[in-house]
Amino acid sequence: MNPLKKLLGQTAVYGLSSILGRTLNYLLVPLYTSVMPSSDYGVISQLYAFVAFLMVFLTFGMETSYFRFLQDEEDKQKVFRNTFLTVIGLNVVFFLWVYFCNQAIADRLLFGDHPEYIVFMAGIVAIDAISSLPLAKLRAEENAKRFALIQFTSIGVNILLNLILIGIFYDATRPEEGVIFILVANLLSSLVKPAFLYKDFMNLVFRIDWKLLRSMLKYAFPIAIAGFAGIINETIDRIMLKQMLYDPAHGITAKMADAQIGIYSACYKLAMLVTILLQAYRYAAEPFFFNQMKNQDRNKLYVKLMNYFVAIVCVIFLGVSLNIDIFRHFIASEAYWGGLKVVPILLMANVFLGIYLNQSIWYKLTNQTKFGAYISIAGAFLTILINYLFITQYGYMASAWATLIVYAFQMAASYLLGQRYYPIPYNIRKFCLYLGSAILIFFICKWMSLEEGSVLKFFVNNCFILAFVLLVGWIEGIRLRRNVAR
Repeated sequence: MNPLKKLLGQTAVYGLSSILGRTLNYLLVPLYTSVMPSSDYGVISQLYAFVAFLMVFLTFGMETSYFRFLQDEEDKQKVFRNTFLTVIGLNVVFFLWVYFCNQAIADRLLFGDHPEYIVFMAGIVAIDAISSLPLAKLRAEENAKRFALIQFTSIGVNILLNLILIGIFYDATRPEEGVIFILVANLLSSLVKPAFLYKDFMNLVFRIDWKLLRSMLKYAFPIAIAGFAGIINETIDRIMLKQMLYDPAHGITAKMADAQIGIYSACYKLAMLVTILLQAYRYAAEPFFFNQMKNQDRNKLYVKLMNYFVAIVCVIFLGVSLNIDIFRHFIASEAYWGGLKVVPILLMANVFLGIYLNQSIWYKLTNQTKFGAYISIAGAFLTILINYLFITQYGYMASAWATLIVYAFQMAASYLLGQRYYPIPYNIRKFCLYLGSAILIFFICKWMSLEEGSVLKFFVNNCFILAFVLLVGWIEGIRLRRNVAR
């Protein structure tokens, strides 16, 4: 089968679970924002920022290490066992620490009145992290349908429990219960994964090949550092916003800071449409890239993928940012709409992130994962610096611009280093054309200042989007005919 068609098919299956799952979860945003004050939604956003942060640490790059060492080891089960036992041990230690120190941790994170939030969060993270290795095994075996079934079921349980707990039992006079309801729903839905994957747990033999494990950890360590630093770029803004906006001396309470985070996070959801595509693509792309290591035409495949990827994410950028009058209704309460100005900034930031992730394959294929760590650490430092310098003055707008600047920097750094150590002849002119055209169209439509919500604005903006799609199709079509002619 054509490798590109195979990747496309697997991305479609992974994407179906990811995209549809995220879409269904989006339907919860109107539910949350219609009944919960922005301060409580801000609390949820912070807790899930910590979840994302900890997931990277508690999987420790072992998924990528698993995919890499499968290529060289004849005993595939031994590779899986090493990675699985490592992640299980790490998460058991983590959960016990949080359980016995939950009050101190809650005080430090300004959740002192609700240490139970911290325990629930730790349980969710530990279960998801441990389940990630059996799920990675399904991906390595190209069992995309079973992977999607498990993800769908978990997402479905989460949504159903949210609808029941928030939609029926939520009491506005006790808003803190809403946070508990959401965490309980997530915890129970996370348990669905190990329930489906019980055979991997039941058949697990507690035997480790220490020599192999040392090699795997050596490979995984830079990836874990890179991931850890990378998640700082994605989540640290929500954490820093509270820590820096909270200023009781000037009358800014923790609840007021939470409200700003809630507004920012709700609007951030709209920018995550690009992230949904990235997640679906990465599930299929990572094992695909490793499987193409011995393919003589691999660089041609990588170039084609980059061309198509840039075009697709640019279409998403235009589709959301130029139709924000429609997409904003996903956020039920107008009290949140003041943050919509961050959406185009964050959309473009995620475009840069997607390009960077596509490029990052060069240091994984060459076992030079240290460069991924260097780039991510530099990005994390820049993220913290920009947020630290400007949050108190510009609030969440500083966080949005920090995200854009950092992802643009990482994209450029990865390209320059990749061309030195593992050159892939990406079509930079085409990349600049697609990206530049999308940005130009965005500013032209904004410059016209057509009436908000009008039919004319909708028609004109989407005509521009259609023109961009036709441009991409025309360019790629010309290339295709040239190849046929040859």
